[in-house]
Amino acid sequence: MSGNSPLALAAGLTDQTRQLCIGLENGVAAIFDQVTPTTAALLHGWFGEEACAIRSLNFHPGQKQAILNTITAHEIYAAADLQSLYRQAAPAALSTGTRLAEVSQSKHRHPKYCLKMAAGTGKTWVLQALLIWQLLNKNAALAEGVDDARFTRHFLIVTPGLIAYDRLLDAFCGKQTEGGRDFATSDIAQYAELFVPENHREAVFHFVRGNVCDKTEIGLKTTGNGMIAIADWHLLREAGTEAFGETKLETPGAAPDPQAVVNALLPVMPGKAAGNSLDVLDKRFARGDVLDFLAGLPELMVFNHAALHIHDLKRESETTEVEWQPSLTRIAENKDRRFMQVDFSATPYNTVGSGKNKRKVYFPHIIADFDLKTALRQGLVKSPVLDKRKKIGALPLEFKAERDENGNPILSAGQRVMLRAGLQKLRQLEAGFARLDPNRHPKMLVICEDAAVLPRVVNFFRAEGLAEMDIIAIDSGKKVELGEQDWARVRERLFEVDRHATPRIIVSVSMLREGFDVNNICVIVPLRSSQAPVLLEQSIGRGLRLMWREPEFADSKRENRERIASGREPDSLIDILWIVEHPAFAPFYAEWLQEGLAGTVGEERHTASGVGDMISVNLREGFEAFDFAIPFILHEAEAWLEHRELAIGKLPPFSALSPAQLKAMLGKGDAFVSRDLQSSALFGDYRIDGAVIKVTGYNDFLSRLTRRLAQALSRPLPKGSRIAAPYQQVNTAELAGWLESYIRERLFGRPFEPFDGENWRLLLLQPVVDHITRVMAPALLEAAQTHAGSTGEVHYRRLSELNQWPMRESCSLAVDKCIYPRLPYAARNGDLEKALIEWANLDDSVRAFCKISATRHDFAKRRYVREDGVFAFYAPDFLLRTGQAVYLVETQAQAQISSPNAQRKLTAAAAWCERINALPGKERSHLTWHYAPLGESLFYEWRHKGERLAELCDFARLSAPVLHDSQNRLKSEL
Repeated sequence: MSGNSPLALAAGLTDQTRQLCIGLENGVAAIFDQVTPTTAALLHGWFGEEACAIRSLNFHPGQKQAILNTITAHEIYAAADLQSLYRQAAPAALSTGTRLAEVSQSKHRHPKYCLKMAAGTGKTWVLQALLIWQLLNKNAALAEGVDDARFTRHFLIVTPGLIAYDRLLDAFCGKQTEGGRDFATSDIAQYAELFVPENHREAVFHFVRGNVCDKTEIGLKTTGNGMIAIADWHLLREAGTEAFGETKLETPGAAPDPQAVVNALLPVMPGKAAGNSLDVLDKRFARGDVLDFLAGLPELMVFNHAALHIHDLKRESETTEVEWQPSLTRIAENKDRRFMQVDFSATPYNTVGSGKNKRKVYFPHIIADFDLKTALRQGLVKSPVLDKRKKIGALPLEFKAERDENGNPILSAGQRVMLRAGLQKLRQLEAGFARLDPNRHPKMLVICEDAAVLPRVVNFFRAEGLAEMDIIAIDSGKKVELGEQDWARVRERLFEVDRHATPRIIVSVSMLREGFDVNNICVIVPLRSSQAPVLLEQSIGRGLRLMWREPEFADSKRENRERIASGREPDSLIDILWIVEHPAFAPFYAEWLQEGLAGTVGEERHTASGVGDMISVNLREGFEAFDFAIPFILHEAEAWLEHRELAIGKLPPFSALSPAQLKAMLGKGDAFVSRDLQSSALFGDYRIDGAVIKVTGYNDFLSRLTRRLAQALSRPLPKGSRIAAPYQQVNTAELAGWLESYIRERLFGRPFEPFDGENWRLLLLQPVVDHITRVMAPALLEAAQTHAGSTGEVHYRRLSELNQWPMRESCSLAVDKCIYPRLPYAARNGDLEKALIEWANLDDSVRAFCKISATRHDFAKRRYVREDGVFAFYAPDFLLRTGQAVYLVETQAQAQISSPNAQRKLTAAAAWCERINALPGKERSHLTWHYAPLGESLFYEWRHKGERLAELCDFARLSAPVLHDSQNRLKSEL
């Protein structure tokens, strides 16, 4: 992107960040050398290939890039202000136009970033990830006695309105209940597996639960070691205004407003509703001190959740600060780089000019650009489809509400047709979705042009036969009209629409433009007169969030996008946003239609099922005969784990580079070009910045490496596998001793003295750390010994726990010997799976079989040690039962079988089967368990010869000798 582009900073920073992150998923990216150990651990957990594989939810590419760009700008570049960031990421942009003068203004003299993310693409998750990144790094720095100005534990989250404000409180504190808020329903708690490393969860949960302040508590609530203040932008706008009016302009020649004088002299007055309540008066008085409180904090990170109220208003050649930007500027005073601002917006621009001269003026501090077009192409939001029925196309261009003889607004004929079209589509979706999943409830959103039209829309739907509970009307005066208690019930009903059948229709004016983050809006009828692109995109954005996220729907949605891109109508309405739009707004969608990002549907498609060929498959009658009971062995009360003494002398040394070569790499070489190694005195030791593990000395290095290995070996199984075999219990003192012995006696093949000439610094280099991890993790596992005091307890998980499985009828096969009447196979590259299902169904030696869903049968996941020594998980493809045995069958392309990690999966699965086979026969139905990896060529060779599938599995299974050979082969590799 050229230097004069309005998004040059985002483009330059993204390019540089991507270079730093090459190999990020595999843990070998250059970025790991330039961030703190805390950030490195977060990056591994958020974006590591194996970590992502075991979760059902992960950050999508747009969220990932926004997080990485922010970390690069703030932690690696450490830009103290916006101009400094431009000079590092997009220097050419400063030499074009007025950009240098613009970014040099005082309001940009602190770290300031804007993340441009399309509506519906999860800005709140990025906000929470960045907050956790700051919090954990600040905790780590303080624990080491370091004052790192880049990080903070003081946060202010500003929302664009009440709906978004309530949504953020839900995200951090949990949903409201009669007894308060249920933290277990918060985003932080529900998605902790994604957001927070396990060893930090308790600290993060404690901080969030004790330090969140709502807008009435800012400056009043006592918090221990930080703050997460959440407020809507009006609070700071009001706090930042002067006593005489809403602006700071001085007009000495004008008479002051009498009411303003009274307000200035008597700032605290009893309200009509609350009387002389001291609690109310105290809160109102304290509210005026919010700005002073925030300005007085030594450091602060501000998140603007939807930065629509902080921009500059540009008219002709004049630029005016609007809304609460003056308050923000005052808060930032005297904080320098200890004030950090992160703005989120789907539309970070102002529209200036008119007609042919209309153009967008983007914010200058945009560092990441994930636009709606990209989100549409990647299938991260619903695909918009426009109604092109003749009745709507024939409407007159004027479609505003009309007036009766008394001047009262009434719905026009055009508006009534549009509402009926939306209602018809809603009913169609309700019928189709109910057949697929009765717990999915599509909703319709109607956006009115003004508050006077809203009750007319409600009355129209009632006349169409809808009950009162089917409709909910929301406008900005609703809270005042209802009062706090009644509004809480309305708000709860509004935010829970995804989970309940009613309300079916939501009618709003403009209150739901931002922050109304629900998934089930499938039909939008925009009855408004404004044609401003910002308002149009915000309105449509309320329905863009995905409703069907499970992997079973991915193929159907992908094919829909392909059909739309080629100008054809979609086959189903799974994650389709149906827009009953007036032709007057066709220019807004013209670009989307031309690029194949939006589609159209005519009258002939209005009788379609809405779900295409998606079906819901339930358990068959008599499924018990074909069910699989997977045994899990418990030894918590009856067993303990010990490690035999490690044979340090038999562990392989590091031979890739000599100590002399490693010394030459400190500050040199491809992997270390960007590293700035600086030594500074710290408690009589040395601190090395930019290393793989940032430490204050050799003892600190040993302690951290011990902790990392212990945490890895002690990692519990994933959610859903709580009754699986107990995980490793590591004695950290013993482990530290073994590490110390290995480093001094064996690591370099001869005695090594860490304190001789600061030799310990060589241990910080990536190749050395990787080698130590690869050697020690398998050695510790091999040395583990379990001692049982009594017979272990066995629990069972059954495949039939998944009693309903959605799948595509066209990509599934009818089967007889399975708990389900049909089994799915992948639409792409699923030929081997399909062939195995067909063969198993015809082979009379197979008594029962079933495909494993990696996401829905999550308890079937098995753990193994990767090549790099890190624990990971995988699930077999099928379970197959004969008269004598149960086989864990994995179908593999021929090239995958010999990969190092495939061999490790093989060893782990076979070991697990051996453990099951050690149980008494009655606890495994007198069946022997085997792991049978089936390579593609072997599979087709046996099938072509007319052999039985059961005999192939028995031939391919791993026996104990094979298992031991595999283990020895892995040892020899080390």
